[in-house]
Amino acid sequence: MKPLGPIPPGFGMIEGQLAIGGRKVRELVAEAGMTPLFVYSADRIRRRVTDLLHTMPSTVALHYAVKANPYTPILNLMSELVDGFDIASGGELIMALSAGLDPSRISFAGPGKRIDEIEAAITAGVTLNLESEGEAVRALEAGERLGITPRLAIRVNPPFDLKGSGMKMGGGAKPFGVDAERVPAMARAVIASGAEWRGFHIFAGSQALSTPAIIEAQEQAMALAAQLAEQSGAALPHCNLGGGFGIPYFPGDEPLDIAAIGAALGEALERRAPALQDTQFCLELGRYLVGEAGVYLTEIVDRKRSHEELFLVVDGGLHHQLAASGNFGTVVRRNYPVAIATRMDKPADEVANVVGCLCTPLDRLAEKGQFPHADVGDLVAVFCAGAYGASASPAQFLGHGPAAEMLV
Repeated sequence: MKPLGPIPPGFGMIEGQLAIGGRKVRELVAEAGMTPLFVYSADRIRRRVTDLLHTMPSTVALHYAVKANPYTPILNLMSELVDGFDIASGGELIMALSAGLDPSRISFAGPGKRIDEIEAAITAGVTLNLESEGEAVRALEAGERLGITPRLAIRVNPPFDLKGSGMKMGGGAKPFGVDAERVPAMARAVIASGAEWRGFHIFAGSQALSTPAIIEAQEQAMALAAQLAEQSGAALPHCNLGGGFGIPYFPGDEPLDIAAIGAALGEALERRAPALQDTQFCLELGRYLVGEAGVYLTEIVDRKRSHEELFLVVDGGLHHQLAASGNFGTVVRRNYPVAIATRMDKPADEVANVVGCLCTPLDRLAEKGQFPHADVGDLVAVFCAGAYGASASPAQFLGHGPAAEMLV
């Protein structure tokens, strides 16, 4: 038997069924007309944002990282809740603009921006986070062709990473950003060009569950921003401190102490260097805002045994939930929080593997987990499915197509 990850607190139960947004899962599936189905709770997203705003310094803006979940109703909801948006492709730019987001609230990071993406961002009035000297040249040339003053910031590759993060985005040789020692000269060149100078983007890592590590990374980012601003010889209008706030996925994971992070950030702001006195800071968060608000529902289509092991075969799988299958950067496969959504009031009395419908042994949503007895027609819930689920998984693999989505 292998333990299952912790189900996020706050989900309800009605007549033995998992309830999301006060509604039973079978009712939600009936409304969608199909499984698999991603269900996102608007109330949980609102509460998460509200809790953050109450614990972080009031002078620090909050940005939503669109790559976590670009579902249009979520973007519409976020437009009411956060101060800005961070995108990572021309496709996300189209999604953001189609959702009616204000371009002046959008910044665009990511290596390998195509010329058409750069031109579209400049035309819309989006801030470009430059990832190299070459990209700076291309952006300035594009602005001159278009007759538009580009809004430019520099993404910094810091000399440190976020300790314990699932994905390290800084420290050492990286495809992301400009090495810190080259930033001042590049900033001076951008400013001298007449572009609208927007500051720095410093993102050290993601999915960290160590409160002290996040506090340390934020302090290091502020110190680095001050140093680079002084060396650049110009005021720093804006600094994106990144995010990296993780959520518990696996057995033994503990949630972050957000109050401690907010208090430490407030103290760091109070003692910030003179070069940063007029700088507007922001945090860029995606997974932390939406991850625990999502549930992936998939129906059991077969119950079978092989060599004394029980397999519950569902109509979903890694083509929608790549991360839960252990194939999205996980070194050692561990179980996500998974439950039989239609038998939440029943005791766990059997050990089963929950596997998907794809013809590959990689398609496994839970390995030797302890569950209540489940039959064909029961619904399985995979929790923590609000981020890097539908949009980060190979939905077209083997022709099965995308899952349905709804915000309740």
